[in-house]
Order: sequence, then structure tokens, then C-alpha cells
Amino acid sequence: MARYTGPKCRLCRQAGLKLYLKGEKCYTDKCPVARRPYPPGMHGQGRHRSSEYGRQLREKNKARNFYMVLERQFTRYVDEAERRQGVSGETLLQLLESRLDAVLWRLGIAASKAQARQMIRHDHIAVNGRKVNIPSFLVRPGDTVTVREKSRSLGIFDVEAIAARPVAPWLQRQEDQLGGSFLRQPARDEIDTPVQESMIIEYYSR
Repeated sequence: MARYTGPKCRLCRQAGLKLYLKGEKCYTDKCPVARRPYPPGMHGQGRHRSSEYGRQLREKNKARNFYMVLERQFTRYVDEAERRQGVSGETLLQLLESRLDAVLWRLGIAASKAQARQMIRHDHIAVNGRKVNIPSFLVRPGDTVTVREKSRSLGIFDVEAIAARPVAPWLQRQEDQLGGSFLRQPARDEIDTPVQESMIIEYYSR
């Protein structure tokens, strides 16, 4: 499956904010966004003007990079959000937050979305007791996500480190810290994704 393999911190600098793609590094002074808060490249510190189309494109790319989704798949999420009832922008974010890799990260089991994808791809994760190795698998309210029994002794599943990470309010982590439940769809004011989702819908409505 195709995926972005370039420098992740460059994406954050292009967006002008932290997209939390590098796990624990994003919370330290080593974060390049904190050290160099301007776009990458030789003209990064120059003045930039942007059209309405440019601002819409930037918001779309921020959302894509935040959730580590490529263009074709992101377009499918937008199409699905527009078919469903409700506000399309909010529905889009709910779909993205329902992805298994996003759920693992929001539960704190993974330090980053990239690590969550790796855990899933390596057959360490189960949904409702059944192995799932597809990061884009959509978790539904009432589903339970857990680390498989055979994988719990691995070093990447540090219970103390997991316990120290925050949990999204629409999720509930289990007492053993190695699993949790998807309680409900999140409300927009609970999702801290730094995008203006209405501009994304406008971009695809051109």
C-alpha cells in the first residue's frame, strides 16, 4: 500500500503547526516546528500571499497529513461524509477519528499515528477479539480495541508510558491500559485537529 515516506517534520513546518507525526519528539524542545517556525526551503522565511483556493488547499493537506491519509482515500472520506446526514465537515472528522490507527493513538496505546499503523500491520491489534491488520478499518461505537494476548509482552507496549498519555473523551481505556472502548462519535468541539473542515468541503465542492 502506498504511503508517505519522506521527512514527517517537514509536513509540520509546511502546515505551520504541530501535526504530532513523530510521537514523543513532538512534545520536546527538539521539535523542528518549535525551533524553526517557518516553512521549509530557501524562501521559507519570506512573505507569502495566499488565495482562497490556496487556503482551502492548505487546510485539506493539513487534514490529510494529520491523519496520514493519501489523496485518493481522503477523497473517498469526503464523498462519504457528504452522503451522510449532518454537517459534512464534522462528519468527515468523525470518519477520520474512527480509523483504527487514530483510535489507537487517541487511546494512548501508540505514541504516534505512524507507530499505531505499524502495530496494526504487524498483527498486534484486535477489534472485538478478532485480529485486524488494516489501519483504515473503521471502529464503531461499542467496539473494543485491544492488544492481542501474544503481543502484550513486547517492549513497545509499556504500560507506564501508556498510562501517562491522555485519552480522548469519546474513548475509555481499560484498567490494564492495553485496550479500550469506542464509546461514541466525538463532537466537533472535542476534536483538537487543527483544521477548518468547512474549507475542505468547499475545496471539493469547486
